Amino acid sequence: MDNPVPPRPSEPRPRRRDRHGRGMRGPIAPPQVPLSVSRADTFVDLVHDSVDRLERRWPQLSDVEFLVREVPPPGGAEPPGTGDWDDGTVPLGRMVAAHGDRPARIVIYRRPVEIRTKGRDDRALLVHEVVVEQVAELLGLAPESVDPRYGQD
Repeated sequence: MDNPVPPRPSEPRPRRRDRHGRGMRGPIAPPQVPLSVSRADTFVDLVHDSVDRLERRWPQLSDVEFLVREVPPPGGAEPPGTGDWDDGTVPLGRMVAAHGDRPARIVIYRRPVEIRTKGRDDRALLVHEVVVEQVAELLGLAPESVDPRYGQD
């Protein structure tokens, strides 16, 4: 006896499993964990943590603009005397004094800092050192007087 082939349904059945038969996948991460924290965002957080730490001791830093840039501009694009390009090293940060109605600025360069560090803890230490050095230059003080723990970590 021949078994008749059932007719095809006019609508496809809804898929209840993925094509490998393992079912629907669960969430990638728990809801309290942010999924979109990039390395750049993490770096900005490190700079803000360092600045917050210094502002407690130096309230005048609230008037200073702190920026994060990917890389320093080519040697000729910086104002004279603010870059280390002359001796062949890439600067990790720079300070731009206040000019007219523009506030003083401290710029930290993310990529050169990341290249010189291996992990998050090393990166946090180097970011803090660069911020302290630039603040010291802005205030005309030694880095050790800006942060007594400078160079000890």
